[in-house]
Amino acid sequence: MQRRQFRKPRGLPLDGWLIVDKPSGIGSTDVVNRVKRAFNAQKAGHGGTLDPLATGLLPVAFGAATKTVPYIMDGTKEYTFTLRFGEARDTDDADGQVTGTSEARPTDEAIRAALPALTGDIMQVPPAFSAIKIGGERAYDLAREGQAVVIAPRPARVDRFELVSRPDADTATFLVQSGKGVYMRSLARDLALAVGTVGHIAALRRHRVGPFRESHAIPLDKLVPSEDTPPPSPDLLLPVTTALDDIPALALTDQEIARLSHGQFISLVDLMGRVPDAADPDGGLARAMAGGRLVGLCRFHEGLLKPERLLVAGDP
Repeated sequence: MQRRQFRKPRGLPLDGWLIVDKPSGIGSTDVVNRVKRAFNAQKAGHGGTLDPLATGLLPVAFGAATKTVPYIMDGTKEYTFTLRFGEARDTDDADGQVTGTSEARPTDEAIRAALPALTGDIMQVPPAFSAIKIGGERAYDLAREGQAVVIAPRPARVDRFELVSRPDADTATFLVQSGKGVYMRSLARDLALAVGTVGHIAALRRHRVGPFRESHAIPLDKLVPSEDTPPPSPDLLLPVTTALDDIPALALTDQEIARLSHGQFISLVDLMGRVPDAADPDGGLARAMAGGRLVGLCRFHEGLLKPERLLVAGDP
């Protein structure tokens, strides 16, 4: 009987998070491939796509950190973007082709008056040039082929949308805090339409992804070695569990942890006085803590605390 041969993964078995300050003009996948080669890592992926035009935080997960990517994707994002009025583009940013123009330019007062309708729980139509699948095909592939792309509106959560500055009549800069799956290009497009004109994003920067801030970020050119520089040190990676630091912590007893580890639920009545104020009792996550030790993640649901992902011995 012939034995099956298993190929040993190439590279080093690195685990952790690398927070890259992405420059404009390069895609997120290209950034991941570059730093993966630079670190000679076995496995890597990113925690939230940035458009090629955009700059800022691109969290890259190595090894076991890829298991925590969904929690980064769910975290709060913070952006600034510059909206240029007067030109609609097929990509809704400066990389696209002009599809319409308008001479109308809104006042600051009109802009501020339009922001509340685009804040909170909203319905948003993603850009035609996006990775959303339509009939098994990526929307951007269909759009590049010249096909009409129709995407249904999707729920989105925008927690903060503020006018920061107005450099001139043609441009305005905004600060946005949002949840998962909010497209800044759509937000800019819809705001321009709401104030009676058209527009697109001329510049976009991401400042925060969940627990990761700009203070964690390292410019890409500092990470990709040249012929004269050594490869980057694995010491630059943040621990895997850093991805969970933004999730409210909940102190549990050994008995409660044992119940959760057996798949049992805990009534929130039994946790009165311990549920953190920042926790969402309707579907939110909590870090289960035993003293200072992270036990895993739990989710609040219909008055109960349910185990979501418990860490077992040997997990990083």
